[in-house]
Amino acid sequence: MTMSVDAAVAKALESSVPGEAPFVETLVRMHAGVQGQSGLDDRTYLLVRIAALVSIDAPATSYLMNLAAADEVGVTADDVRGVLVALTPVVGTARALAGAEKALAAVAAARRM
Repeated sequence: MTMSVDAAVAKALESSVPGEAPFVETLVRMHAGVQGQSGLDDRTYLLVRIAALVSIDAPATSYLMNLAAADEVGVTADDVRGVLVALTPVVGTARALAGAEKALAAVAAARRM
């Protein structure tokens, strides 16, 4: 990956809410340096973020930003499936299915871009 995951997420945030500079700047600041502080490599960091998205029932836009960065660092569909399998006993079937549906919608949207 040519840019850090935090930078890739910041870039995606900036493009996802055009014309909302103060709001987007706040979101970007919230993400700045988090990966470095976590001590996780790119791949693990993004898998953890995907797990968090499932657990909070995040919107498809959040999946799109993170899956785009995940694809760049080699996270595969099998990796995301593994996260969903591991999470299901913790978050429940309905939440895991919703996460899978949103992840697939994000992938389909990315392919149309």
